[in-house]
Amino acid sequence: MVRVVDSSFVTSAAHLEQSPDALASGEVAFLGRSNVGKSSLLNSLANRKGLAKSSSTPGKTQLINFFAITYMQEQTKYKTFFVDLPGFGYAKVAKALKHEWAKNLTDFIEKREAIRLFVHLIDARHPMMAIDNEVDNFLATIVRPHQRLLHVITKIDKLNQKELNALKLSYPGALMVSNSNKKGIDALNEVIFNHLFPQENLS
Repeated sequence: MVRVVDSSFVTSAAHLEQSPDALASGEVAFLGRSNVGKSSLLNSLANRKGLAKSSSTPGKTQLINFFAITYMQEQTKYKTFFVDLPGFGYAKVAKALKHEWAKNLTDFIEKREAIRLFVHLIDARHPMMAIDNEVDNFLATIVRPHQRLLHVITKIDKLNQKELNALKLSYPGALMVSNSNKKGIDALNEVIFNHLFPQENLS
């Protein structure tokens, strides 16, 4: 059983050059539309309320936030970074700022080789949106052999079983999670750990 035993905020970066030195294990980058539940998911994964701060104002968070995460498996600790990327898809951001913001974020995603896993969050209530498809298409063009894209469907507690089944067909291989009842959180931590530390699962 893998679990997170420690977590802390490291730093915020406006662009790639301000990022901390990478860890050998690599990093997990979380991205998604505004109000998809990204901060809540990070807090659930870390089992620590308030680690990632959420804003009631879409588009307010413009920085790339790094969190140090320590996993434990069989008394051995493993360290990594969770990277909280600014949300996308809101209109209330000044055009010039939005352009600069998008440029810095794109530059980070393309050039930060330490990223091992991109976790793209999709709101269960608003699947298959054009902007999410655009993000997937962009990531497909830049993902390196050592990187992987994982879809995580959030807020599944808002759907009935029929709607959930339809969603699974639309996103094969996606993980379904709920921050409200913590469903899928342990499974997501397992997937993250196994991707970052595959040698620990060769038995």
